Amino acid sequence: MKNLKIERMVLGNVQTNCYFLMNTQTRELLLVDPADEFNRIERQIAGMEAKPAAVLLTHGHYDHMMAADEARRHWGVKVYAHELEQEVLGDPIRNLSGLWSSAYTMRADETVKDGDVLHLAGFEIRVMHTPGHTQGSVCYYFPEEKVLISGDTLFAQSVGRTDFPTSDVHKMRESIRRLLETLPADTDVYPGHMGETTIGYEKRYNPFA
Repeated sequence: MKNLKIERMVLGNVQTNCYFLMNTQTRELLLVDPADEFNRIERQIAGMEAKPAAVLLTHGHYDHMMAADEARRHWGVKVYAHELEQEVLGDPIRNLSGLWSSAYTMRADETVKDGDVLHLAGFEIRVMHTPGHTQGSVCYYFPEEKVLISGDTLFAQSVGRTDFPTSDVHKMRESIRRLLETLPADTDVYPGHMGETTIGYEKRYNPFA
């Protein structure tokens, strides 16, 4: 994966994957879905001797963003999310914090949309809008490294739930089809929960393929 090093921590009350994507040349780091437990996140980044460059959210559910506000304040970085997800981030019912935890809201600093290309921490990152789990769910694709951060859209042999506010089962099927039909088979997939997989494996074994 060239200059990309990926570390993972499982955080929060529903075991969410928080990813640390570091450029090994510059030590710049992208923090993806900082679920909770900021102190643990801070220690992890210090141990990697990395410098955060941005926070990327795959979607606005509380279990993917509870430490995002503290992270951006601590490191002075911006939080990125899809433009439609501001509504989810700002509503404790839609982001589920009001149902499963203490009510919590926030807003992203920068919004993205399908087809945007971000240049952060020395990486090219393509934004893929993949609605279904939420209206503004996105996957972040690193084409040079063949890495997909899939959030709660694509899991190993499964997909994200579609029974939450702003979910849509039909759009989820379209999003899964798009990912599996357009990305290279040897793309490594890092989902929001559970273990890693590949696009090729999911083409063969995912029941939603």
